[in-house]
Amino acid sequence: MKRTTTVIVLLIIVLVFTGALYYLWQKNSQNPITYTTEQASQQTIIVKTVATGSIVPKEEILIKPNISGVIEKVYIEAGEYVASGDLIAQIRVIPNVSSLTSSKNNIASNLTALQTAKINLQTQQSNYDRQKALFDKGVISANDFEAVKNTYLQTKQSVEQAKINVNSAQQNYDIIKTGTTSGLGNIAQTQVRATVSGMVLDVPVKAGNQVIEANNFNEGTSIASLADVKQMIFEGKIDESEVGKIKEDLPLEITVGAIEDKTFEAVLDYIAPKGVAENGAVQFEIKGSLKNIDSTFIRAGLSANASIILERADKVLAIKEALVQYDSETKLPFVEIETGDQEFERRDIETGISDGIYVEVKKGLTATDKIKVWNQVDGVPEYAQGN
Repeated sequence: MKRTTTVIVLLIIVLVFTGALYYLWQKNSQNPITYTTEQASQQTIIVKTVATGSIVPKEEILIKPNISGVIEKVYIEAGEYVASGDLIAQIRVIPNVSSLTSSKNNIASNLTALQTAKINLQTQQSNYDRQKALFDKGVISANDFEAVKNTYLQTKQSVEQAKINVNSAQQNYDIIKTGTTSGLGNIAQTQVRATVSGMVLDVPVKAGNQVIEANNFNEGTSIASLADVKQMIFEGKIDESEVGKIKEDLPLEITVGAIEDKTFEAVLDYIAPKGVAENGAVQFEIKGSLKNIDSTFIRAGLSANASIILERADKVLAIKEALVQYDSETKLPFVEIETGDQEFERRDIETGISDGIYVEVKKGLTATDKIKVWNQVDGVPEYAQGN
């Protein structure tokens, strides 16, 4: 029994020893890793975040009627340029029966008041003539005559006021019935005119459509929307994780999907103070004014992306982020510099901004230093293995 146990132990020792020898032989037979090197270069590094949105006019004006009715004729089309005061549409008024009847009764009431005032004026005229004759003869005092004269003048003013009321009631009746009246001229309510100069973006109505006037209780029917297409802004949203990195007056680079190979400059003007929850994430609205777009026509509503430039370093000495190593204790960055054939030494460096691919090197390197590609397998850098 003891002999069998001894034999088994010896066999195990022999097998382990043989396996170790084979492992060492296998390892020594492999070619050693030959590290490649790279050098620093001049790069322009931009740190940015991206927001999605669209291009919209800075100010879009909605033209609404100030009287209800039916569109009789539309004089413009989308895409046209109009000047302030240009005729946009003509409205045919369909009078409200109740308002029309009330206005007609108001005319009758004012006419009755005018007739009464005229009768009073005749009475006061006769009284004034008699009292004046007596005053001229010295029969009545000046005070008595002055009281009669004042009453006469007041009655005369009442007649004039009654005439004005009748005319006003008649004009109101005409406006309710036809939308205009004599004396209004170019301000007739049936004519809808442009309030600003610009391009017609949309005409949502056509002849025959009924429209409602804008008032305190109803925003009214939009007949057209106008805007100055030379003053466009980017309007988009940014995630709550990025909003803390941005501030107003930062530069933007706008790319429009429908306009290839062209980037527009803009400035961040507005960041919403309150976010809105969308699809489980809080989004903040941002706006930026586009600059120098006179030579390019950008249609309102085009989708766009805005690259918000957080930091920028132009033509600085930089290396690939993958070449940087970090001390396990101090967490400070360093690289390995070639000193001889496959011989390297550690060099501490001071880094600046990084875009995730390149990192700025402020101190510790020169453009001629050869940097060890330390994270490579079989002579190929890890960051290049997917290419």
